[in-house]
Amino acid sequence: MSLSLTKRGQGPRPVATASDSLATKMVVSALGGMGAATFCHPIDVLRIQMQLYQFKGTADALKQIVSKNGPMALYNGVTAAYLRQWTYGSCRMGLYSFFLQKVNASKQPGTEVSFLMKLGMGCTSGAIGSFVGNPAELAMVRMSADSRAPLAEQRNYKNVFECIVRVAREEGVAALWTGATPTVIRAMLLSSTTLAVYSEIKAALPSYVPMLKGNDLGIMFCGTMVCSLVANVICTPFDVVKSRVQNMPAPVKGQPPLYTGMVDCFVKGVKAEGPMVLYRGFTPAFIKLAPYTCISFILTEKMMKAVTGKAAF
Repeated sequence: MSLSLTKRGQGPRPVATASDSLATKMVVSALGGMGAATFCHPIDVLRIQMQLYQFKGTADALKQIVSKNGPMALYNGVTAAYLRQWTYGSCRMGLYSFFLQKVNASKQPGTEVSFLMKLGMGCTSGAIGSFVGNPAELAMVRMSADSRAPLAEQRNYKNVFECIVRVAREEGVAALWTGATPTVIRAMLLSSTTLAVYSEIKAALPSYVPMLKGNDLGIMFCGTMVCSLVANVICTPFDVVKSRVQNMPAPVKGQPPLYTGMVDCFVKGVKAEGPMVLYRGFTPAFIKLAPYTCISFILTEKMMKAVTGKAAF
């Protein structure tokens, strides 16, 4: 898995060393994700608020958020975003890289890992990471949306750790996994499409675009743009449902919750606001996902190359 992008099936198989262990891959993946989150978190805040509240469009949402709470409101929940990278991000990319390395090492020289197998590895790593990272995901959604809520409903969390502790104390530990079902489904779809499509494009693109041969950065950029678009089309409906379920207020004692689950949220949203509600926030979601994927993948690839001498994906 050398970062040098040669013709598929050529070159010796890499030998595993301690430096490219699962732990190393997870740490490098988390650091790459943190770098991307630092740049992209304001777009995430914009996306979450558009999914939860009514705005005329992306520009109107940005204007209202900044005018009401100041520009730093765009970084509400950034501590949760960082914690999310050490849970979800490290598992998603670290496990996929580890799985891909092991499967490559077990195959005969000249044979390639199938696209279907890459999809399966992406689904598995995404499911594990999203379940482990759901408390941080829930905290990020709540903290990012809090400034827009009515004053009486604002939770005013100071940081991600206070948010997690308060949710566990006020709503029960199980509440930290509120919205886990749509979160896991979305993560399985997102990880399988981004990681598998990226791996395939990175390997195949030099054959179709000769001018990109030897241009690792150009191939990585093209690969991340294509896989981000595919993933966004598939995942946005689950993202809308996930955000709404995770941000719903705790039910008043004796009354049912706003949503009983993922399907109930889906049905109520479509019935009340029409089917296109499932693609609300699509533009900021893509504007966030594309640079996030590009930065996190390239940072992870470059750091993995520096640490292990091999490519990450």
